[in-house]
Amino acid sequence: MTRSASRHSASIRVGASETSAGLRRRDLIQAGTLVLLLGAQQIARGAGILSVRIWPAPDYSRVTIESDANLVTRQTQITNPPRLAVDIDGVELSPQLRELVAKVRADDPNIAGIRVGQYQPGTVRLVIDLKQAALPQVFNLAPVEPYRNRLVLDFYPARAVDPLEALIAERTQTRGPVMGPVTPPAPLLPPSNDPLGELIARQAQREPGFAPIPAPPPAPKMDRLIVVALDPGHGGEDPGAIGPGGTREKDVVLQVALRLQQRLNEASIGGSPLRAFLTRDADFFVPLHVRVNKARRVQADLFVSIHADAFFTPTARGASVFALSEGGASSSAARWMADKENKADLIGGANVKAQDPHVARVLLDMSTTAQIKDSLRLGSAMLGEIGQVGRLHKAQVEQAGFAVLKAPDIPSVLVETAFISNPEEEQRLRSPEYQEQLADALLRGILRYFAANPPLARNRPV
Repeated sequence: MTRSASRHSASIRVGASETSAGLRRRDLIQAGTLVLLLGAQQIARGAGILSVRIWPAPDYSRVTIESDANLVTRQTQITNPPRLAVDIDGVELSPQLRELVAKVRADDPNIAGIRVGQYQPGTVRLVIDLKQAALPQVFNLAPVEPYRNRLVLDFYPARAVDPLEALIAERTQTRGPVMGPVTPPAPLLPPSNDPLGELIARQAQREPGFAPIPAPPPAPKMDRLIVVALDPGHGGEDPGAIGPGGTREKDVVLQVALRLQQRLNEASIGGSPLRAFLTRDADFFVPLHVRVNKARRVQADLFVSIHADAFFTPTARGASVFALSEGGASSSAARWMADKENKADLIGGANVKAQDPHVARVLLDMSTTAQIKDSLRLGSAMLGEIGQVGRLHKAQVEQAGFAVLKAPDIPSVLVETAFISNPEEEQRLRSPEYQEQLADALLRGILRYFAANPPLARNRPV
């Protein structure tokens, strides 16, 4: 082959190679364009349902659908009978979604049942039948450890229970046992089988020469009810810290709060009975601002948030008590703890768009110096008693910017009962005997505080 022919043949091969590369490049560009055009719809169509959960509670009932991609929904509310229809695009009916039907509990105060079906290709329809008129909230949560994407459906009763009304009703039902037996007043007139005595009594009431019969003594009357708001941390979607043995913080602190509630309801200060109010009394999540708002609505005299600490290493141990800080945190550990606890809304799942702006303003307002001063006194009294039943991590009350302590008119503390990340302390926290000891210590601390700082009289007694 001549040199020119060889050169011509090589030129043909190079041209073919360039043409083939150009075709491949064009194919890739077209494929990329197709992906961009399909966008979220194609991604959503591949979404897989990982798990489903239902959290029933008197405050509200929550349905959570966890998936490996963000879910797009449309919802329609029907009032008679009350129900909510939710269409989820980009998914097919799966065994996980079918599980929702069986997960509805008979004692759920809000949800009567759930129906699930393939509405059309690529769209699943949920129909949530409700027991009463409700105000549903549907929103998405971005991934946060330990969860992936979550679709949340919250069902709030249209007529929410007023915590103050509930507290008054509970007080009315137990007024006799709390106050003790009330001696009935003596009858104004003698028995009717004594005609002479009855005549003398009536004459005494009519004629000025006779001494009047004294009026019956009034029934015993309390000064006022003293309300202590107990706030078991975490709950529902938010397990809190988890110990090496699998103990969940949300379970332990609820048990301690329930034991303390019983003790407070049996106690009194200077003749005034105490009443404990729980921000949650079951396994459901309460956003941080709602915890504060609940305490303010029942006009609480104190706010005690109960937690179980966790740290990177299993050697950390001991109880701590925290109050709010006007400035910076009292230590780097206190700042780290506040940052961790303030992330509860991200894990538990709060609908930030639905927050009451008034409540948001209250949380942004820094508490007064007087509130923080009283909180430090309360924390000191509680530390002194907790130290009698367990080891203290710090011997003084620490301070940091905990969101849950920002009620401007209520002395508020956060108690870390122990390090659940410490295997030895985890075992103690699981023990009913130690939970009883903790509840006793917290009660003594509260009573010590009130003994030195009597609660002020209210304009409107509960």
